[in-house]
Amino acid sequence: MTFEEFATARLPELLRYAAALTGDRDLAQDVVQEVLARAQLRWRSVCAAESPERYVRRMVVNEYLSWRRRWSVRNISFVGDRLADVGDRAPGGRDFARDHALRDDLWQRLTRLPRKQRAVLVLRYYEGCDDEEIAEVLQCATATVRSHAARALRSLRAAPEPLPRLTVGEIR
Repeated sequence: MTFEEFATARLPELLRYAAALTGDRDLAQDVVQEVLARAQLRWRSVCAAESPERYVRRMVVNEYLSWRRRWSVRNISFVGDRLADVGDRAPGGRDFARDHALRDDLWQRLTRLPRKQRAVLVLRYYEGCDDEEIAEVLQCATATVRSHAARALRSLRAAPEPLPRLTVGEIR
């Protein structure tokens, strides 16, 4: 597969993934653009990896984490509409206003988490990765993944208003 074929086929998926990590569609586009530019330069080694898609996803996470280190003072105030613009609308048949409000509340709470805790939750619940895959992407131990997840969920549950129970389909 050529780089152009890969980028064309995976771009929407990578943008949604980056938007879930960053909470900002514009920043997600910047992150993906930077990652794809670097991946193109190293396409032979990327393509030689066991899973080029997983390799590029790891690059996206690393770029997001390094961006957060460089710009740690930046606050993202509202993400619901931006994520919806990337295509994260819930399937029809339910109350759109309620679903939108729940998703917005959840994304607001996620923006307040430390970057690694947020990355773990996005990888686990949005991308459906198991602890071993998350550990590989974040380059840490599986126990660290579980610790980040537990702390993140404890923070989300400790909010003044209880976190509603949502299914993965309702989050997307």
